[in-house]
Amino acid sequence: MSNSYEAFYERHFHPYLNFHRPCGVPTGPKGKVKKKYCWHATRWEILRQLPELARHRKPGVLIEELDRQARAQSDTQAAREMQQAKRKLFAGFQSRKSA
Repeated sequence: MSNSYEAFYERHFHPYLNFHRPCGVPTGPKGKVKKKYCWHATRWEILRQLPELARHRKPGVLIEELDRQARAQSDTQAAREMQQAKRKLFAGFQSRKSA
């Protein structure tokens, strides 16, 4: 079970979150002030804004490869593929439970 679960996260869920699912980026001071989310971007787009990007990545991971992975499919295609993989994973849980 854990193997299919881990494979789902590694192949589908994490790439979707990192390269295709935008999130709100707070602007303004930190603290007990109401935050504004004027900019929405993916985790990769946010990471790309760091001044010393090369210093923040894992050794051996090329920025060009991450860019290629982000452009490999549209956000909608990535979401559909991730949802399809999730349904397949959950169906496997159901069949094990009823067996």
